[in-house]
Amino acid sequence: MLQRIQTIWVFLAVLAAVFLFVTGQDVAVFGSIPVINIGSVVLVLVGLLSVFSFKNRKRQILLNHISIIINVLLIGVLAYWILNLPGGIQLPEKGIEPIFPLIAIICLLIANIYIRKDERLVKSVDRLR
Repeated sequence: MLQRIQTIWVFLAVLAAVFLFVTGQDVAVFGSIPVINIGSVVLVLVGLLSVFSFKNRKRQILLNHISIIINVLLIGVLAYWILNLPGGIQLPEKGIEPIFPLIAIICLLIANIYIRKDERLVKSVDRLR
């Protein structure tokens, strides 16, 4: 059932990861290793896997938790990058990248709330049988 509300929230988290990939092209934290790009691609793949595992709600919650952990790590890496920028920081120019993992975390938490609500609904219907 791809038309559920939690699917929309997970899709918004995937969209935030795509935006992070697009805006994070100039982020060089650990030399030539594209940490932000790799993290963004992993987030997109885990998010899409979570969207299409709608029949297994426990797996969907687990994948969302994994995405939240990766997003928290990316926020830490991006904060380290922003604090170590030479010559100061101009907010419109640099520094929008940590907003996208934060948006993704909020969307994934809301999606987990709705997934748990569905799980409780299914358990209550099973008790009535």
